[in-house]
Amino acid sequence: MIIRPAKGSDAAAVAALWNVMITQTLFTFTSQPKTGAEVEALIAGRAGQFWVADAEGVAGFITYGAFRSGVGYRDAVEHSIVLDAAAQGAGAGRALMQTACDAAIAQGRRVMVAAISGANPGAVGFHAALGFDHVGRMPRIGQKNGQQLDLILMQKMLTPR
Repeated sequence: MIIRPAKGSDAAAVAALWNVMITQTLFTFTSQPKTGAEVEALIAGRAGQFWVADAEGVAGFITYGAFRSGVGYRDAVEHSIVLDAAAQGAGAGRALMQTACDAAIAQGRRVMVAAISGANPGAVGFHAALGFDHVGRMPRIGQKNGQQLDLILMQKMLTPR
């Protein structure tokens, strides 16, 4: 498996992975599936901020963007990471996260934020194992499929290697 920058031709595979999470879980509050064209535009707009785990096909991806708008947040980014079920536990998630953190550091960022659905305790454990600190919980802030969901906020202070 290799970690490489995402390219436009990955858009359909990335959308397919993302849409499994969107349509089959409570791990994201998003309920509208992504189109290949939307993902292709996101990949193009996030050059240097979007990677895939390639194992004879896209097995996962990570991307990040601004945490919030406004100059006061310019050093903080928030990421999204999605892995195919078959790729979980094989190191792809760690490799994707390290790639994204290294790139964020090179771009002058200081903080990587994870906003995690309370319905996804596996993601909380994954982030904790990678040095993210639990910094907050927003009870019942999100809704999906008729359920009210908590949002767990975690962050990692980025330091140059």
